[in-house]
Amino acid sequence: MDEKHRTVASLVSKLSSVSERTRIDALCELRQMSKLDPETRPIIAEAGAIPFIAETLYSSSHPSQENAAATLLNLSISAKEPLVSTRGVLDAIAHVISHHSSSSSPSAVQSAAATIHSLLAATDDYRPSVGAKRDIVYALVDILRCHVSSPPRTIKDALKALFGIALYPPNRATMVHLGVIPALFALVVKDGRVGIVEDTTAVIAQVAGCEESGEAFRKVSGVGVLADLLDLSTGASMRSKENAVSALLNLVRCGGERVLAEVREAVADVAADGIEDVEENGSTKGKSKAKELLKVLFGDDDDVHDDNSSNSVLSSGRGSQFDSF
Repeated sequence: MDEKHRTVASLVSKLSSVSERTRIDALCELRQMSKLDPETRPIIAEAGAIPFIAETLYSSSHPSQENAAATLLNLSISAKEPLVSTRGVLDAIAHVISHHSSSSSPSAVQSAAATIHSLLAATDDYRPSVGAKRDIVYALVDILRCHVSSPPRTIKDALKALFGIALYPPNRATMVHLGVIPALFALVVKDGRVGIVEDTTAVIAQVAGCEESGEAFRKVSGVGVLADLLDLSTGASMRSKENAVSALLNLVRCGGERVLAEVREAVADVAADGIEDVEENGSTKGKSKAKELLKVLFGDDDDVHDDNSSNSVLSSGRGSQFDSF
């Protein structure tokens, strides 16, 4: 056994100590190791640390919560399988996020939401199992509902986690049923910060790709909000406009003739210029989506189809997994 393995084994053995101070100190060291030395992440997982770390998320101690959540986030980067396969981990993460406005540390909530995003960003392997955890989805949605009191960083991490969940099409109906649509549109209308709006519209574009979204959009005048983003006078960013185009296209693909008529009416005036702006000045995929939307709305209705592809853009530039427009 080399030095790293011996050090990790010693620290993991301390996670079951009766002394809270000993447990916290060991967890702090594991957090630093997993942050600074990627090679230690699988070693920590193999040493049996994950169940102890997950259990610590239920602690009433904020420092313990914060160190545990941050360590899980570090492990999620390159030790995804042992993390997801360990019984109780997702439930513990859900516990932290669901108590975001009461007993959970804000830092722990942020790390927990970021862990969900990390698990889902680079692979679709875990999207079904995470999306099946309704407590996680509901808690992430609730962070958006409480956007006035939620820290901006936590909101962005929650949005990115929801984006990852929505990339698996069967999850979208669950998200709609748990109230994600009104929470998302409330952010667009009431928040206004460019990065928040870009990430929010990226999630909207994904969730629009299910039959259940048509009625949910109708209840919050969602088509009108997206049309407003495409109005050139509102000054929305190009990414927000591209996401609005994607959302409208997905909505039409899944919503049938009634939705098609509603979208056509909403964009007939000023929004059509915004779609043309995306077609002329957007990204390569943005141009393609704008061209397709214009054809669907004002050309041949037979072009409406559902390919359930990922076609929205988060504001972050940290890696190609976000650039899936």
